[in-house]
Amino acid sequence: MDLTTQSQSTSLQRLQNVENRIVRVLELAGEVMDELANPAGPRKGLLDKNCLEFMQLIKDIQVTLREEIKSACEYRPFEKCDYSARLSNEICCKKIECVLDRLDEMEQTIRLSTQM
Repeated sequence: MDLTTQSQSTSLQRLQNVENRIVRVLELAGEVMDELANPAGPRKGLLDKNCLEFMQLIKDIQVTLREEIKSACEYRPFEKCDYSARLSNEICCKKIECVLDRLDEMEQTIRLSTQM
């Protein structure tokens, strides 16, 4: 396996880990919603634990995605190929940037709601 293929494989593994973290973030959000709907009232310790894990996962996701965006922008495998391949790469970068923006908004909303 050459260095380029190895680098792409590592990148794909990191993105797979991000996907798994996003799934866990959604699970945590569901658990918090269930706990808030608990007729006996929410358990503060459980909410705190889930919120802390949620925030850490969001930060980890942001860091990894930023690193992958930077890496993707530095790595130009399509320079000698046709236009559509380059365009596809740019669109993927924009999509990831959009996801990062949404994650930033979610983090800000959570911070505001936990301060109340």
